[in-house]
Amino acid sequence: MSIEIGSVVEGKVTGIKSFGAFVELEEGKTGLVHISQVSHTFINDINDVLKVGDVVTVKVLNVEESGKISLSIKETQPKPEGSDRPRRGGGRNNAKGGNKGGGRKGGAATTTVHSDASSEPFNTMADQLKEWAKKAGMA
Repeated sequence: MSIEIGSVVEGKVTGIKSFGAFVELEEGKTGLVHISQVSHTFINDINDVLKVGDVVTVKVLNVEESGKISLSIKETQPKPEGSDRPRRGGGRNNAKGGNKGGGRKGGAATTTVHSDASSEPFNTMADQLKEWAKKAGMA
C-alpha cells in the first residue's frame, strides 16, 4: 500500500530533533512531524510530548517526488474548544490590530488591519505607514 496525501496511518517515532519527530511508516518509509504539527497547543520542547518508540497516529500532509513525507499528529486530533478565538499578545495579530510578524516566508500577504482612529481598513503596508505618520504628526 502506498502512502497517500490525506491518509491516516500509524507509525513509530524513530528520532527526535528540536524541530520535530521522525516517524517510521509502513514499507520502512520515514516521515517528519514538524513540532508545529504535534499538538494544537504550543510545545516548547518536543521531548515533553514524544519519545523514541512511541506509536503515533499521523495524517499524511504531503509526499514530495524526492520522497520527503510531511506528517501531522495534530490533524488526527479534535480541535480544543475555543481554539478558533483570535490570539492575544504574541499571536499573529495583537489586541490593537497590529501585525506581530506571523507571516510566512517567501511571499507577501495582504492583511486587512483596522486602526483605532478610523473604520477604514489598511490594504497595504504603505497605507498603514501613512496613517502612523499622520498620527505622529509627521504627515
